[in-house]
Parts: sequence; C-alpha cells; structure tokens
Amino acid sequence: MYVYEDEYVTRRRTPRRARAGAAAALLALALLAGGCTDAGGGVRGAPGAAGLRDPYFPKLGNGGYDVRHYALSLAYDPGTGRLDGTAEITARATQDLSAFNLDLAGLTVSGATVDGAPAAHNRAGDELTLRPREDIRDGAEFKATVTYTGVPEPITDADGSEEGWLRTDDGALAVGEPEGSMTWFPGNHHPADKATYDITLTVPAGLEALSNGVRTDRRTEGDGRVTTVWHSAEPMASYLATVAIGRYETSTSTAPGRPTPPAKPTGPTTDKATPPAKPTAPASASASESATAPRSLPVLTAAEPSVAAGSAALRGEIPGILARQAERFGPYPFSAAGAIVTEDGTLGYALETQTRPVFPAAAFDRTTLVHELAHQWFGNSVTPATWRDLWLNEGFATYAEWLYTEEYEDVPARTHFARAFAQDANWAFPPADPPSAENLFDPPVYQRGAMVLHKLRETVGDATFDEILRGWPEKYRHANASTADFTAYAESVAGKDLDDLWKVWLYGDGKPAKP
Repeated sequence: MYVYEDEYVTRRRTPRRARAGAAAALLALALLAGGCTDAGGGVRGAPGAAGLRDPYFPKLGNGGYDVRHYALSLAYDPGTGRLDGTAEITARATQDLSAFNLDLAGLTVSGATVDGAPAAHNRAGDELTLRPREDIRDGAEFKATVTYTGVPEPITDADGSEEGWLRTDDGALAVGEPEGSMTWFPGNHHPADKATYDITLTVPAGLEALSNGVRTDRRTEGDGRVTTVWHSAEPMASYLATVAIGRYETSTSTAPGRPTPPAKPTGPTTDKATPPAKPTAPASASASESATAPRSLPVLTAAEPSVAAGSAALRGEIPGILARQAERFGPYPFSAAGAIVTEDGTLGYALETQTRPVFPAAAFDRTTLVHELAHQWFGNSVTPATWRDLWLNEGFATYAEWLYTEEYEDVPARTHFARAFAQDANWAFPPADPPSAENLFDPPVYQRGAMVLHKLRETVGDATFDEILRGWPEKYRHANASTADFTAYAESVAGKDLDDLWKVWLYGDGKPAKP
C-alpha cells in the first residue's frame, strides 16, 4: 500500500470495526461441536480456533486447517449489486477437526458441503462455522464448498476510507487490506495462510472482469454474459486478491526475465491458533532453473476509459521498471504482472494487489508505481507472519523508491533519509511495534522502516546490503516471515551482531541525537 499526502487525500489506515458477534461465534462453535462423537474411522476431533490471535486482529483467520487452494466462481450484476458466489476451498487439517470456521462478512450462505457431503453451517457475526458429517483426521486434505449470495457491503474505516467490495457506476472494485476480502468470499483471511487461486468471473456483456494472475479463458455464455477465468499459480494472501469489473480499456505487453517457479505451498504441522514465529521458507530456485534462458513475462494493464489515455505512457513503463527492480531484488516472483487504474472517487489509496496493483488516477505516478511494484517482492512474495511485521512490506517498498531516485534521478538515498529523519511524525513509535491497529499505516511504518534499511546499508556496506536485498526475497520466496526472521537473516549475511542498530532504529522509542 502507498501512503501519500497531497491535495488529493491523506491516507491513514485505522482499525477495522469490531468483529460483531465474536462471543456468539464462540458459543455457536461450541454448540456445533457439542454432539461430536467418534466418526471418520475413529477420529474424535475438536473445533478449530475462531481466530489466529494476531496482535492487532485476534479474530482474523482461523485455526485447525491450512488452505491450499481457492476456486471462486462469482457472477455479478452491476445493476442490482448482487453477487452470486461459490467458493471451493481445498485445505489440509492441522488437527483432528470436528468443526472449523471461515471468515465471511455479510452475504447469505445457502449451502455448504465438505468432501461432497452436506455440512451443517452457522453464522455469527463475521464467523461462518462448518460442521462436517464426519470428523476430519489431522493431516487429511479436504474440500469445503460454500454457496452464497447477496449485496456485498464495504468495510468503512474510522478515517472514512473503504475496503472490500466497492460498487462503481458500471461494476465493482474489490480490495482487501487487511480484512476486506471477507466481504466477497469466505476464507481463512489472515496473511499467515497463503494459497493459490482460480477466480472465475461472469458479468454482463460489454464489461471487462479482471483479477490476479494469468487469464486462462474468456467465453460468452448462452445468456450473453461473459465469463473470464484467472489463475494465480503462486501462493497469495487473501488481502492481495482483487476483482475489477467495468468498462476498462486493456493493453498487453511483455517484460523480460524468468519468473521464478512457484513453490509448492507448505502448511504448518500444528494448529495455527497462534501464527508460527518462524515459518519455514520454501527452497529457492535450483541452479539448473537459474541457468535456464529468460522467458517473457506477460504484462496486462487496464484503465477506465476516462483515465486510459492519461495513464497509458506510465503503464507502458511497467516492463522497464520491473526489469530494473529485478536487477536489485532478484527474479520477479510471479507468472504475470500489470496494473489497474481507476477513476478517482472509488478508491482513496493505491494497493499492491498481487501481480496487478490497483491505483486511483490521482495516485498513479512513477513514485507510487515503483512502490507498489516493489511490493511484489516485499509483502506479496515474502508476506508478513503477522500484521505487526507490516514494516517489512512498507519499509522495503519505501526504500525501493529511494533506490529508484538514487539510480535514475541522481537523488541519493541519504537525502531521503535526512528528510525523513527531520520529520517528527516518523518518531511517534518504533516501526516494528506500532501501538495499535490504527497505527499500522502511519509514517513510522513507512519512512522509519526505510530508515532502518538505510542504516543497515551504511553499517554493513553496499555490497553486503545488496546481498541482503536480493537474498531476503529469495530465502522466503512465497512464504511468510517475521521481523525476527529478517534481523537474524541480515546478521547471518553480515556476519556480525547488529543488536545496537535494531535497538535504536527498529525498536527505539526516541529519536537519536544524530542521523
């Protein structure tokens, strides 16, 4: 996400509304599990946790299972705002399960199955509880299917900004950081549980329907509606999923380079009620893969008609920017790239939605574009273990801006550092320890997060810093990582203890006497 301050808007994300009915959800879960008997070949399960105990969003996500894949089929009527959806969720149990929860805000569930058999379901606030006919054995893979309908309602933040399913004059735009994705599909909506996706969108003829990844099919239905299918082969956190429906003008191109092969998602082997502090990272590409010849990366951009011409030139720069970033950060981690540019008014901020970041026209400038594309490495491929680790997204993306101007506009990163050091707002709290959810998107997470990286660079030297800059997204490619993971990794590459640096710049409460 990009925070920007100008005449257009000042973006300060604030905590989401309290999860309605949390106590009722726990009661309903207990009632559903109350009749549990030996089933499934002798398995006697227990309900999965209704929440992952995130430091800022404790009820977000669910325990007891690890999602491997979402297959979403969505039909949307812009005239009525009605969304008809079917979510097929392939998951692996991380405990013996008698029941499990999915996050879903609003919408009406008409039916649910687990492995093809009808499953009891209950709603309490934003919690959808499913009780399979037979308990699920720890380690077993299962498929939950939920059919639902309704008019999605966006989530409004205290600062007036909105996320979730945002209705437009001729369609809709879906964004979800940190929990808006639960307004349009049921799931395990915490970044610790990444999965691959297939998203099928059916809309009236004359409209475009876009999402993440590669478009694998486009067809006209018998009733005249148009269906498009989008495939995301690499793991994605649910907050990075997007849908854009409207009269978009699209353009395609290619970028050089070899996307790294997708890693097979690996789930934890224990209950995920508390996200693991040190998730296991998939291995990096092998030497033989690295030696293969580069292949083209498909780049698809889209813009609403009123902003298509004005954004065309900068959209055309995306292949070049990605190529330059790949030189600093390593191979681009996904199978597709692009951008979506909307008219102003629908969205008040840019967001790094995976492979295809979203921008309101007023925020579609080169600096913001560099920021959101850098997130594809930092935040999207390497995803925070909890929301407390958000500075690893925003600090790196902000520093990517500084690197870009240093390399291509002759403005040293040290100049940006000095400017940030002088701003009192950047010293409100340590970037690795925001005081509450309402502070997650405040200046210290972005600017002071970038200052941490610059001080690291000055401490270890450019050569070692470049090794860290490339090695970090390689080591944790398509995985989750925490602040502790990063500090340990930086010290291992530098070959020395960096506690003094972390103590002052990453965790320190006050402003140092000297920059």
